Amino acid sequence: MVSQEQRRRQLAREKFLRQQQRRTQARRKARLRNSVIASVLGVVVIGSVALYTTGVLKDDGGKKENASAEVTPSATPTSKAPDPCRKPAPGKAEKLSWKKEPAMTIDTSAKYTLKLATTCGDIGIALKTSAAPHTVNSFDFLAGKGYFDHTKCHRLTTQGIYVLQCGDPQGTGMGGPGYTLPDENLKDKSLKNNTYPAGTVAMANTGQKHTGGSQFFLVYKDSPLPPSYTPFGTIDAAGMKVLDKIAAAGESTGAGDGAPNATVVIDKATVTKS
Repeated sequence: MVSQEQRRRQLAREKFLRQQQRRTQARRKARLRNSVIASVLGVVVIGSVALYTTGVLKDDGGKKENASAEVTPSATPTSKAPDPCRKPAPGKAEKLSWKKEPAMTIDTSAKYTLKLATTCGDIGIALKTSAAPHTVNSFDFLAGKGYFDHTKCHRLTTQGIYVLQCGDPQGTGMGGPGYTLPDENLKDKSLKNNTYPAGTVAMANTGQKHTGGSQFFLVYKDSPLPPSYTPFGTIDAAGMKVLDKIAAAGESTGAGDGAPNATVVIDKATVTKS
């Protein structure tokens, strides 16, 4: 005959097993959900490259809420390379938002440069003002508001395409300024044979037209991509060396698409008219 104490212990064990089963099922559902998101929101690229770039250049999707699915590959992480970057400056990212695109205030006939003072070094970018006026005007506005200050560059891709993605104050790939921008300069003469050349700075988007916001990517090596992402700047030589250093440190998943191992934080972003 089973005693009351034995029965109590048996019920406790059964409860524990049920909890473990529920947790296992939840993890399986989460993995399945991520796979579905990846297949739906993946960047469409030539050939097998698409398998590596799913969701990489996604950003700011939707007029109500900027949304970008950051799909984390499930491969076992490899050992991290030494962090080549310094600690971030004191402060934290401000989660600012606006209901509509800022009014045009830049001089579209003038030259503008964007300086990203990062924990890994300064990245200078010559902006394509006349070719992408809405995008450059938005960056001038956001930088002036301190929107990019203390933000992490949240994604590094090292296989298939070669980009560092930044511009999300949340650091998750889900954030944006609350408004979207029109696509611009998609026939830029630098975009040949469905390739974004090394040194290009372009807008991320949701995969739909006119859905850019604040997230952008910096190309450190020629990357096969369709001309769907507004190219709005060119990185200087010193900035390319910074990107090479970040890329050499690798990313967190070992699968070629994840958070940078380097501590990449934009301490300060500045747009200057020259």
